[in-house]
Amino acid sequence: MILIPGQRQVFMDASVNRIASSADERALLISLILKGEAPVKAEYSFEELHLLVKTAGAIIVDTLTVKRDSIDPAFILGKGYVEIVRNLIAEKDIKLIVFDLTNIRPVQIRNLEDSLKCRVVGRNEIILDIFARRARSAESKIQVELAQLRYILPRLKGLGGVLSRLGGGIGTRGPGEKMLETDRRHILRRVDTLKGKLKKYEEHRKRTRNSRRGELLGVVVGYTNAGKSTLINLLAKDDLFVEDRLFATLDSYTRTVFIREGFKTLLTDTVGFIQNLPANLIESFRSTLEDIENSDYIIHAVDINAPDIESNIQTVVQELNSLQIEGKPVVLFFNKTDAADEMKINVLKNRYPDAVFGSAKTGNGISELKDRIDSLQEILNKNG
Repeated sequence: MILIPGQRQVFMDASVNRIASSADERALLISLILKGEAPVKAEYSFEELHLLVKTAGAIIVDTLTVKRDSIDPAFILGKGYVEIVRNLIAEKDIKLIVFDLTNIRPVQIRNLEDSLKCRVVGRNEIILDIFARRARSAESKIQVELAQLRYILPRLKGLGGVLSRLGGGIGTRGPGEKMLETDRRHILRRVDTLKGKLKKYEEHRKRTRNSRRGELLGVVVGYTNAGKSTLINLLAKDDLFVEDRLFATLDSYTRTVFIREGFKTLLTDTVGFIQNLPANLIESFRSTLEDIENSDYIIHAVDINAPDIESNIQTVVQELNSLQIEGKPVVLFFNKTDAADEMKINVLKNRYPDAVFGSAKTGNGISELKDRIDSLQEILNKNG
């Protein structure tokens, strides 16, 4: 509970993530290609932003690609493009501007919103919003709220009056208007409270891991929407929540998988990775990522039909490296081959000769995947 002088008592817990937003928000997406930046990389990032915004529930009514030598310190785009955006807002009844930028300065948000009379958010706010929508367990709701508050805290002073104008809407779900208007002390107290709650979950996880000593532990990692939950469903013959959308699940689940008679393993589902995942999210979900650190082996699931497979693979590898995971066996599993072109499959087989190719939807390649895990047993048992 947070007491704010002159106001009624405001209760802040995991339920703040359920603040309703306006349905079907009409959005304009803006891509900024700076001098020296590879257009292909920018295009892929923009395609991904499309998926993120749609997952957040908005309607994309138009897009704009702007090429500049550098980011304008006041308006991001420069005043000329601001006028173009203003006309698009009036013409198409746009309520939300989404920039394909990971970090927008508070003064830029304030200037743009004052000029355009329209809400402005970046990539980070969209991802945080999706996480708020997807959080189901008490732990994941706490993790999301903590990530949002950590994101807001250094921006309070710069955002100024912008915060008082925020109502419901994409990018505002979570702490909410009343929380945003409190001062830094109240937010810091809330952060400490949430960290204390997460600590209890971490201690519970440690006790659970200790009770599983002697059992073979594996994790399934991958870029978001790679089919991790579907894969575990098939292997464990279970019914984890599955949806063909980004970040369909945020909670880690552990299931027993029988590789063959007399040999079983525990497999844990993990939150999907994505390019430029907000640092505050990674920090807040640190306890969940400990499942990866404490695993015996890793299955890296890859959507073979992703527009930029190499980028997806590298994003996951970089995140794994940031966890300082060394010496763990990794099985690369190219998923969704049932919808892939045969030529593409052959090219990737030549590029990744040790990978397993299959489909968690049809079951193709699953026997080979189990054989690969089985072949690791002797090494893994030694490590144990």
